[in-house]
Amino acid sequence: MKTKAFRVRAGDSINLKHWPTQVKPVYSSPDDYQKILAEHIHDLSHLQDLLYAHNRYALLLIFQAMDAAGKDGAIKHVMSGVNPQGCQVYSFKHPSDEELDHDFLWRTTRCLPERGRIGIFNRSYYEEVLVVRVHPELLQKQALPAEILADKKIWEKRFTSIANQEKHLQRNGTRIVKFFLHLSKAEQQKRFLQRIEDPNKNWKFSEFDLAERARWKDYMQAYEECLPATSTEQAPWYVVPADDKLNARLIISQIVVETLKELNMSYPAPRKPAELAALRKSLAKK
Repeated sequence: MKTKAFRVRAGDSINLKHWPTQVKPVYSSPDDYQKILAEHIHDLSHLQDLLYAHNRYALLLIFQAMDAAGKDGAIKHVMSGVNPQGCQVYSFKHPSDEELDHDFLWRTTRCLPERGRIGIFNRSYYEEVLVVRVHPELLQKQALPAEILADKKIWEKRFTSIANQEKHLQRNGTRIVKFFLHLSKAEQQKRFLQRIEDPNKNWKFSEFDLAERARWKDYMQAYEECLPATSTEQAPWYVVPADDKLNARLIISQIVVETLKELNMSYPAPRKPAELAALRKSLAKK
């Protein structure tokens, strides 16, 4: 699988209508899918141990998507072999009053992963240039100065703030990888209907989902401006075809494994034999 095919190049103009929501699967059968995913999880588990032992880097994975694109399932299955002690998952909903009294990056900055750990943002600070852009009434609640609200370049400036923040994190050892799960409108409709028809999935669906679906074009336009403006060599965006959930998980897991393999990591040097002998002798006396 050539994962670079899904990568957004900085500064390019993109039209998501021309980006596939489904590609030829890398698995040949359900059993083959399980086999490939198990291999990725095995590699990821080893690399997480190395990340923790090396303790110089952190990895931040960001997931953004339209409703029903499969973010939760991807996180659950791809990270199933990861040690929970070395992984932190945060889902960002509507901001609190305290969060609204700070700059738009404040609440997510507090949740960044420590060195040696993997952080996962299920939605993120990118909501501030996606949902808030589609719903400008949310911007009014942020108690910003009038001249900032009136600035016609407010979104471009937020892109700059985000890019600068991510460059700062990269310079301090945090590697960032961002996934946009690209779902077709037809597939979303299919999944919404399944949620309505399946009593066990009713709780996943609300009238709010329909209201957001009605703004599909607005969201696509917001993503088309956001992705190339904030995709960099250090913090790339990947547009993952999401109509096939299984294939999307394999694409994501391979990208995560590749990213960790690129880091210059090693286990700490073993203690010298003489030192170990002294410790063994000391322990034997107690």
